[in-house]
Amino acid sequence: MSAALGDESIRRARAEDVAAICAFGAAELPPHYGPLIGAAAAAALVDEWWNPRITADAVEAGLLWIVRDPTGDVVGVGEVGSLDGEPVVYKLYVAASRRGEGIGARLLEAMIATLPDGVARVLLEHVAANHRAAAFYERQGFVLDRIEVVDPAAPERDVVWRSRPLIV
Repeated sequence: MSAALGDESIRRARAEDVAAICAFGAAELPPHYGPLIGAAAAAALVDEWWNPRITADAVEAGLLWIVRDPTGDVVGVGEVGSLDGEPVVYKLYVAASRRGEGIGARLLEAMIATLPDGVARVLLEHVAANHRAAAFYERQGFVLDRIEVVDPAAPERDVVWRSRPLIV
C-alpha cells in the first residue's frame, strides 16, 4: 500500500530502504531521546532497535513503513508489530525538521488502515519522559492503558502503553 502525503510518499519499507532507515534512526534518535533518557540510553536504543539486522528482519516481515520526501530523504519511519495477538505501533518517528506537518498522523493512519477487519484496538508505547509523544497520541485518540516501571530510580524511562479502539 502506498499513499500520497503532499509531496511525500508513504509505503511499506523494502530491502533497499534498510540502510536509509538505520541512518535515519542514528541521526534522529540520539538528539531526541538524549535529553529525555540520557545519551547512553539513547545510543543503546539505536544500537538495539535500529541496527541493520533488526531493521532488515522487520522489513522482511512487512512491519516497517517509510516516508520519503521528493528528494528521496527519509522523513518518517513507523513499525507495526504485535503483542499477545494485538497490533502494536512500536515505532513512529518523524524527522525533527518536519514535525508538526501532519506526517506522523498520516503515517499512523496508513499503518492502522492495513490492520485486519475486526481488530478491536491498537496499542502503542512510548517512554514516560516523551511528553510530546504523549500529547500527539492523545490527539490521535489513544488513551492510557498501563505503565510499566523500567527502573524505579528513573521514572522517565517507564514505558507508557496507550490504546485506541478500532471498533465502536
